[in-house]
Amino acid sequence: MLKTRFASAALVAAVAAFVVLLCSSVAAPAKDLESTLNSKEAKLSKVRERKGVLTSTIERYRKQIQRLTGEVAALRAQESEVRVRLNAKQSELNSAVAELDVAKKHLAVVKAHLKRALVSLRARLVAMYETGTPDILSVLVEAGGYDELVNRTEYLNRIHGLDEAVVTRVRDLRNQVKSTVSRLRSAKDRIEAARDAIASEEQALASARSAVQQRQTSLVEARRRREDALAKVTETEQDLDGDVASIQAELAATLAGTGSAPLPAGPIQGGNGSGLIWPVDGPVVSGFGSRFGGSEFHEGIDIAVPSGTPIRAAASGTVIFTESEASSGGYGNFTCIDHGGGLSTCYAHQETFAVTAGQQVSQGEVIGYSDCTGHCFGPHVHFEVRINGAPTDPMGYL
Repeated sequence: MLKTRFASAALVAAVAAFVVLLCSSVAAPAKDLESTLNSKEAKLSKVRERKGVLTSTIERYRKQIQRLTGEVAALRAQESEVRVRLNAKQSELNSAVAELDVAKKHLAVVKAHLKRALVSLRARLVAMYETGTPDILSVLVEAGGYDELVNRTEYLNRIHGLDEAVVTRVRDLRNQVKSTVSRLRSAKDRIEAARDAIASEEQALASARSAVQQRQTSLVEARRRREDALAKVTETEQDLDGDVASIQAELAATLAGTGSAPLPAGPIQGGNGSGLIWPVDGPVVSGFGSRFGGSEFHEGIDIAVPSGTPIRAAASGTVIFTESEASSGGYGNFTCIDHGGGLSTCYAHQETFAVTAGQQVSQGEVIGYSDCTGHCFGPHVHFEVRINGAPTDPMGYL
């Protein structure tokens, strides 16, 4: 009898030692996986933070490029207006030059007239010098009669008038030459000055546009570099997402001890006095609140369990709705239960439903089975606690 008791005690001790050894052998890999998971998630958080910075920078560059594009368009419009003015002024200058050409030809004619007038005047002066100018007394004495006297007087008056006409003509032609040259020179200088001013304005606008376009080109190149960097960061993010999903799945399988399904629901874990129980038995792999560098707010907790693990109702209540993956988006197959008093709980990423909307459920009753429907990194249960519709940290109730 004593030997039997000793044998039984030894058997119990051996079983206990085996269980401890088994638990230790399972816990060690799980701890390593959790450490690796934390490291990967930390890297993923930094990568997403970098992605957010690059995205913001690219958007800022886009707005600056858009603004500069508007400035270039405005400068081009101003250049077009100035070019119209410049063309008009050039046409005016061309007309002035043509008029000047005509005036120069006219000037040549006037100079020819002036030259002939001067020759005539010079000849007249020489003749007067050589023969002398007859006076009235000589005309009266030498006249043979009254008629001859009249004729001689008229002749002298005509000669005198012609002399005055030649002098006046010379003076007028000289004044015309001076006036024509002065007027044409003034018009030509005025038009050229206006044209040069408009051309200078056009050059200033072209320089301003060139400077804006250089800034725009620099921004486009800077944006391209940021987009290349963003593409690499996004690729790294996707790789890390895959690593996290793989590690979470491996962690869930390690903790469960088997990857086969269906699995037992596991023991019901009591809460902290709030009346809620854990929906599944597994480690929390993502907590409530900000994550990934603040770029995302997690409205619940993620509990890692293998696919097919039964999910229990955290408390008694009425199923508000069961929403399929097709309509719930990232939540996958999604169930919410109203427990009264403004308290409700929700369960996401289910494989299948075990209840329907409007059904009454008891605490601990199986409402569905876990999986990775919707947006997730691996099989787990996303569990939410809401007070009057507002998400609250479930760890304060479990």
